[in-house]
Amino acid sequence: MHIRWPRHVLALAIPFWVIPTLNAQDLAPRAYVITPVSSNAVILTYSHFNGSLLFDGAVPISGATARIQLPVFSYYHTLNFFGRTSNLTVAVPYGVGDFNGTVAQVPRYVYRSGLLDSFVRFSVNLKGGPAMNLQQFSRWKQKMLLGASLKIVMPTGQYDSTRLLNWGNNRWALKPEFGYSQCWGHWVLDAYVAAWFFTANPEFFSHNQYFPGLQVQTEQPVGAFEGHLSYDIKPRFWVSLDGNFWFGGKTSLNGVQNQLTEQKSSRVGATASVPLTRHQALKFSYSNGAYISYGGNYQNISLAWQYSWVGWPKFHP
Repeated sequence: MHIRWPRHVLALAIPFWVIPTLNAQDLAPRAYVITPVSSNAVILTYSHFNGSLLFDGAVPISGATARIQLPVFSYYHTLNFFGRTSNLTVAVPYGVGDFNGTVAQVPRYVYRSGLLDSFVRFSVNLKGGPAMNLQQFSRWKQKMLLGASLKIVMPTGQYDSTRLLNWGNNRWALKPEFGYSQCWGHWVLDAYVAAWFFTANPEFFSHNQYFPGLQVQTEQPVGAFEGHLSYDIKPRFWVSLDGNFWFGGKTSLNGVQNQLTEQKSSRVGATASVPLTRHQALKFSYSNGAYISYGGNYQNISLAWQYSWVGWPKFHP
């Protein structure tokens, strides 16, 4: 069933279907490769998304495009979790976006900047990676790893219920995932299977001149598969071919489901990690939509700088 939006509002509808899909488009090679206990890393990432927006008739918008700049600050720490290697990652993204589209033959433009929803991810090794200190890790060789993780996206982003376009989603999102990593010499194969689950947004585009009351927006779960084949050129210097596929995510407004919002999409790309010094590395990545049925058909270029160390700083009087 189609949702009828006031014509004045349609121009703002573009990012509502686009910004949440950035999470589903993740491509993260070697996400389950382990590190020594008490490893730490600070990561600064800059991503540029540029492309078209596909709505499959869900809204009468044509020629829609988006340019999004997404800097992210992340912190990573490795733990001993009941004798198994585990890690915790916390990330805070900030978005700057330009959105264009034609509504009723009238060009429209929207600009937004602000904090996106932050997230925390906890991952634990289930097989092949016991918790090790730096000395033990230096003698260890990866074979097969099995792991599991839980990513929690928190409603900390910029959100105003009176506006349709927001960087925050005003809801929680959970992503349980199972990961596999296998090493053969210089080659590493990664495969992950996951599902996204979303709570309701209890104040979606409410308390304004178009909808003076409350509106509740919900989204069905999204299933996701991800695979990577990487090659070690030398220690800490590797390249990877990446791909994923996700499906589901039909949205409903006040209990009325829009069948046209179902996602069935895939991305492919490549990643390279290059060491600079003992503690520093750069990671370059590029990806593009291989098949996008609904949402953002982006080209994405990312650059990440990482500073890593083992143990906690020691302070001397």
